[in-house]
Amino acid sequence: MDLDATGKTSFDHIYTEPDPRAYFAALRGLDYQIPELAKPYFAKLIQEYRQTQGVAVPQVLDIGCSYGINAALLRCDATMDELYTHYTDPAVTGLDRDGLLAVDRAMVRSRDQLEDVRFVGFDASAPALAYAHAAGYLEDTVHADLESGDPTPEQRARLAGTDLVVSTGCVGYVTEATLTRVAEAQDGPLPWMAHFVLRMFPYTGVADALADLGYDTVHVEGTFKQRRFASAEEQAQVLDTIATAGVDPTGLESEGWLYAELHLSRPRGAAPLPV
Repeated sequence: MDLDATGKTSFDHIYTEPDPRAYFAALRGLDYQIPELAKPYFAKLIQEYRQTQGVAVPQVLDIGCSYGINAALLRCDATMDELYTHYTDPAVTGLDRDGLLAVDRAMVRSRDQLEDVRFVGFDASAPALAYAHAAGYLEDTVHADLESGDPTPEQRARLAGTDLVVSTGCVGYVTEATLTRVAEAQDGPLPWMAHFVLRMFPYTGVADALADLGYDTVHVEGTFKQRRFASAEEQAQVLDTIATAGVDPTGLESEGWLYAELHLSRPRGAAPLPV
């Protein structure tokens, strides 16, 4: 596979399919797991927000949501292994898109644990967003590129009312430009944020930009496996990028995995964030 501008393997082709089967087939072999590792942190953040802010039905904006994986894991209390098995099962690989949607809608109806949370997906892939919305993982979607400009009035209306902003790998591809535009689109209090960011991407610029808007950011101790490297070439490129950034890969990226760190941001004066 080709490498993208960051030095990582490009998986662009799996984000533009009409359904998630190619996505799960490609990433299963690389042990992609960051959404599941993020799940308990997001669940705790949602609970803390509801309790401290008095919001009965918080709205969660997932940036870079692709097919709504984070929402599916949380809403259906699922694991990545369950989703891998589900989307690569011969019983569903032969279905057309409508047939797969029917199966997924039934899964959401039978397993939905978070009817009191409103999930909104933000992504550059219209097909991925359309599937996640049609399947019932997401209540609404925002198809936008806020790196290059401000949201349109329609996009702003969909972003408004966001209580929490989460992501599991898009920061580095999106920057502080997108995150500040999301924050500035709000018609109420600034949303809380939780971003899992690959160690190859410095977070200082994002934290500084959010500080200018009135945020405090904390780094959660520990590292989180994202996936295995897809090739020796990808690992070499990422190790070079990490070395340039002054990050020590010993025992982590040097052992064949991409790793992320968690950064939590809240408006100054809000209740303490869970760590």
